[in-house]
Amino acid sequence: MHGWIILDKPLGLGSTQGVSAVKRALRACGYGPKLRDLPKVGHGGTLDPLATGVLPIAVGEATKLAGRMLDSDKVYDFTIRFGVETDTLDLEGRAVAESDVRPARAAIAEILPRFTGPIDQVPPAYSALKVDGARAYDLARQGNDVTLATRPVTIHALTLGASDGESATFTASVSKGTYIRSLARDIARALGSVGHVTMLRRVKAGPFTLDSAISLDKLDESAKAQALEHCLLPLRAGLDDIPALPLEPGQAEALRQGKVLTGTAAHDGHYFALEGDTPVALVVVSDGMVRVVRGFNL
Repeated sequence: MHGWIILDKPLGLGSTQGVSAVKRALRACGYGPKLRDLPKVGHGGTLDPLATGVLPIAVGEATKLAGRMLDSDKVYDFTIRFGVETDTLDLEGRAVAESDVRPARAAIAEILPRFTGPIDQVPPAYSALKVDGARAYDLARQGNDVTLATRPVTIHALTLGASDGESATFTASVSKGTYIRSLARDIARALGSVGHVTMLRRVKAGPFTLDSAISLDKLDESAKAQALEHCLLPLRAGLDDIPALPLEPGQAEALRQGKVLTGTAAHDGHYFALEGDTPVALVVVSDGMVRVVRGFNL
């Protein structure tokens, strides 16, 4: 069983708990009565427990693409409540700063270009980044003063949705490594106020959107009906944002053996090599030569 199950992660569920839910569903369908017999399962990008939305779960050979999914662009809807900043920059934390300023909609819209394109961002103290070998959130919870280094990220697009004087909702398309909580903090401060995130929903991760996402209830129902394959997107669904490179049978076999193909007319770049409808490998083409990045055992 190889492919993707896209969860619409509910509020309060951690990403690793989402992986566990898929493993339980696989066992319920008879895939691996023992834990060691289960197909490999992993997620394609952490989503905070207080966030909802698209959580790609890779199964079998698709786990070889999980790292690529971590590096992909994401799209989020999020809401900032102005007037209070918390230590976690979301609803879970305690208030650390307050302001009477409630920015007008026109002021919010005017400032958004400052946060579009390449920007420098300081990640939240409550994050999974490591400081001297320890998770930043563990140090912060112990009362330590955690200051993380500024890092470059890219905000591809940032638009303003509804606003009511107290809160404003946005949609952001962002590069890997972007923290929406930090973006919200910086927007509020730039407006002469403070704020924190009250709603965070991931609506797209790499090529996956909410259109292909299923609820935990749907996952459980499918497992009980022994129909989990109906929830499974093919492995190549995780490669829909890069072009295919069709292969002849002899070429496919050569790549499976780790050999380099020469003389291809394809432009330089990444492709997924395809024999018929079967993905053979994620490859890179350079100067007419095709090299395997990750091979698939299908």
